[in-house]
Amino acid sequence: MPVNRNALIRYRTIDQCLQNRYKKWTLDDLIEACSDAIYEYQGIDTGVSRRTVQADMEMMRSNKLGYEAPIVVVEKKYYTYSDKNYSITNSPLNQQDMQVLSEVSGLLKQFKGFNHFADLNEMVSKLEDKIYTQKTHSSPVIDFERNDNLKGLEYIEVIRKAIVAKKTICITYRSFKARQESSFCFSGYLLKEYRNRWFVLGVQHRQAGRNLYNLALDRIQSITDHEEPYQENITLDLATYYDNCIGVTKSPEQRACDVVFWIDKENAPYVVTKPLHHTQTLLTEDETGKIFSIRVILNFELERELLGFGSKMKVLGPRILVKQMKQQLQKAIERYHTPADRTTNPEN
Repeated sequence: MPVNRNALIRYRTIDQCLQNRYKKWTLDDLIEACSDAIYEYQGIDTGVSRRTVQADMEMMRSNKLGYEAPIVVVEKKYYTYSDKNYSITNSPLNQQDMQVLSEVSGLLKQFKGFNHFADLNEMVSKLEDKIYTQKTHSSPVIDFERNDNLKGLEYIEVIRKAIVAKKTICITYRSFKARQESSFCFSGYLLKEYRNRWFVLGVQHRQAGRNLYNLALDRIQSITDHEEPYQENITLDLATYYDNCIGVTKSPEQRACDVVFWIDKENAPYVVTKPLHHTQTLLTEDETGKIFSIRVILNFELERELLGFGSKMKVLGPRILVKQMKQQLQKAIERYHTPADRTTNPEN
């Protein structure tokens, strides 16, 4: 049976709600979520009826779309999945899904070649490869970098919507260094991806000075709505905020400096074809290698990037970074000098 776009939006919305086990979902909650989604994606503000959402869940429970979703009612009031790991997104794509994907792919391809949409090229390739493998039941021909065990991806859309709507959210968070989790109100400004990890930049409420925080989504325990007024960004140019750094660790007060480094001749071509930063400039070269400079702030991610080249690279400036690199390399050498019985059990 044909399924229209509005129905697909409702199915995805119900699925996202029922996956969120931190909230108890009544039928009215699901109706409100579906109405909001239809308005956001289709611009239709007439709302979704009670009967429609009930019929949607019956359709999702059935095998007509291949979902067979294990939707159950608990306490005679709240809807959830009996299998906490279930999602309709894990089900094989049906014919309606394929039709929608093909339409989206065709639309996106019209923008390929435009400078403002250069980032779409990879997205279209991914989409085309997915459609090809589903239609032909064959292996993919493109293997993009991914991390299937990455946590926190379910929060991306929740945070994006909160940022767009300028709404405060309450986050329960536990950093790697914290002994226990903490909860706080948060106004998000920007979602940022770095090396397959996602972060959100924003301010934590009731903190002096409105200091910026960069939260890793994989350390978030839960997110809920909050009625506190949203604290808008009035000082940062978010479009350029990360332009002068590698990674995500920075503060607005930090200033970029010229980082100069030498790369041996065998590895220089890799740095030429894949620059460390968009400001990378070739300063000089000889028979031993090439000297480059990049203009960035000094942070942890920069050090890790440079240390990754090992003996193939030498940092020439600034002095503070040279000193830090020497210290890190010395610590690495000392670890290799550690007796074998201590390296097998570092806590001894």
